Amino acid sequence: QVRLVESGGGSVQTGGTLTLSCAVSGRFLDDYGMAWFRRAPGKERESVATISWNSGSPVYRGSAKGRFTLSRDKEKNTMYLQMNMLQSDDTAVYYCAARKFPHDYDFWGPGTQVTVSS
Repeated sequence: QVRLVESGGGSVQTGGTLTLSCAVSGRFLDDYGMAWFRRAPGKERESVATISWNSGSPVYRGSAKGRFTLSRDKEKNTMYLQMNMLQSDDTAVYYCAARKFPHDYDFWGPGTQVTVSS
């Protein structure tokens, strides 16, 4: 079983920066894939960025490109999402997720709220 816990959410003004963390514990192997998702009010959940825990190479989706930086620290078993130039459209609950290839994302954290206001 894999346990994920997000932290670092909060309220920030437009153009500000937040860094989210996802602490990973449990039976977790290098062949897992990790991701950040978000769900904005009234919208479907969407993928923000993904990363292979082993290689550490991130892939960004949509508006995260050029503004967000996804990384992971294998020694600390923690994944990070640095979010720069935040906009009101980034307001959402952010979730980290894990999957063991080739399965879908089976493990989810409870989420952390990010609110961007002008």
